[in-house]
Amino acid sequence: MIDRKQLHQEGYALLRRAIPAEWLGDLRAVFDAGVKPSDQWPVPRGMDWRYSMLDDDAKVQAVCRLPQVLAVVSELIGERFFLSQVEGREPLLGGGHQQLHRDLSAQRPGDIAIALAFFDDYGPENGATRIVPGSHRPEQGEPPMDLNNESRSVQLSGGAGDILVFDVDLVHAGSLNSIGARRRSILISYFSEPLYASHLETVGLRNVRMDTSERFEPLGACEGCEQRAFVYCPTGRSYRR
Repeated sequence: MIDRKQLHQEGYALLRRAIPAEWLGDLRAVFDAGVKPSDQWPVPRGMDWRYSMLDDDAKVQAVCRLPQVLAVVSELIGERFFLSQVEGREPLLGGGHQQLHRDLSAQRPGDIAIALAFFDDYGPENGATRIVPGSHRPEQGEPPMDLNNESRSVQLSGGAGDILVFDVDLVHAGSLNSIGARRRSILISYFSEPLYASHLETVGLRNVRMDTSERFEPLGACEGCEQRAFVYCPTGRSYRR
């Protein structure tokens, strides 16, 4: 069950063991089979990361559609949305460190949500994500955040099967993989429907091979409670579950 107030205040939700444990072996195999060197991507990739082409795999697509993930994305975006991109990422030994940054919304605050689904245990030693809770919506008049200041950042850690879902404007970063332990994950992007035309203009550059025509329908609060419900269907019809 989503704590809506906390989600909007902090800008993220960490869903523990969201991926069924019996899926993880297959997902790791799919990741490893899809790894391609930098020169085989439309746009060259950083040399301190391992990247995997896996967006058309059925089990990967099932992860993207897990009900608890879609529920958080639905709450964050707040309007009809679609699955825009999925790719595998893993920091190599001595690589993965990023400066704190925002990925930035496109047309309005909150029109993009991101999910990181972890296929291996993760922590500070193998490049786990850092986040700054609440940084997605600065207060009016608040000075710009110093992205070199790590005092508010939180280093995440957890187990294989966890999924981090967050507002695209949340300040975050990858960390240094100092021990070389595996930290395979998929990066999933969900866009609000008005971004579909611009999405189509860049699918080649982003190596999007999957069908992105499916639509996910957010719904208002269910009768008798304050939780939001959602459904998805290819026809675009919305209904309560």
